[in-house]
Amino acid sequence: MTIKIEKKIKGYQVVKPEDKAAPIAAAPEKKAAEPRQAEIIQMHESVERPESLVGSTFKIKSPLFEHALYVTINDIVLNQGTPHEQRRPFEIFINSKNMDHFQWIVALTRILSAVFRKGGDVTFIVEELKAVFDPRGGYFKAGGVYMPSIVAEIGAVIEQHMKNIGLIHDPEMDEAQKKLIAEKRAAYEAASAGKKAAEVASNTESNASGFPPGATLCAKCNTQALVLMDGCQTCLNCGYSKCG
Repeated sequence: MTIKIEKKIKGYQVVKPEDKAAPIAAAPEKKAAEPRQAEIIQMHESVERPESLVGSTFKIKSPLFEHALYVTINDIVLNQGTPHEQRRPFEIFINSKNMDHFQWIVALTRILSAVFRKGGDVTFIVEELKAVFDPRGGYFKAGGVYMPSIVAEIGAVIEQHMKNIGLIHDPEMDEAQKKLIAEKRAAYEAASAGKKAAEVASNTESNASGFPPGATLCAKCNTQALVLMDGCQTCLNCGYSKCG
C-alpha cells in the first residue's frame, strides 16, 4: 500500500515484522514519592519578628562619656527544635542617660538592625566598626585593651556577642605557641626582678592588665603587653614579634 507523505519528514524508524508481534512493554511504575524533608529557614528580610526574642545586654564605660552605654542585642532562633537550630542577631538597641549623641546612636542601631535582618554573613560588621578611629584619640579599657573610638568598642561588643552565639570562633593557639609565650613572660619577669621594689610597685599600678610593668601597646591585639626582649619587641598576650 502506498501512502503519500505531504509533511516534511523529521525522523523515521524501521519496523520489522517480529517487532509488530512483540507485546507492548508495560509502562514503568512510578516510584513512591519520597517523604519531604523539613525546610531549613535561613535569615532574610521576610522573616517576621516573634513576640519575644532572646538577647544580651553589655555595659560600656568609656572616659569619653560621662554616663555608661548599655548595648542590647536580641537574637531570633531559627529552626527551633531541629538539628539546624541557630541563633542570629535580629536587632540592636543602645541606651544611655547621656542624650548628647542621640541622633547618631539611633541611626547606627537602625542601620545595624537592618543589616542583621538581611541575612547572610553579617560578621563583617565587626571589623568595619572596630576600624573607626576618633580624631581626638582613643582610650584604654579594663585589661589594657586599646579602643580607638566608642564606635570601635560597640563593634567589640557585637564581636563578643557573636562569639557567644557561635557566629565567630576564636583561632585557638597551639600548645607550642602557648608554651613559648609562657617562657618569654617568665624570662622577662626574671630579668626585671632586680629592679627596686618601689619602682616595680609604681609601674604595676600603671598597668592593671596583669602583664609585666612597662609593657606597651601591641599593634596586633591592641593589648598593653608588648615588651622588649633580646632586642626585639614581643607581645606576651598574642605572641606577636617584630623579629618574626
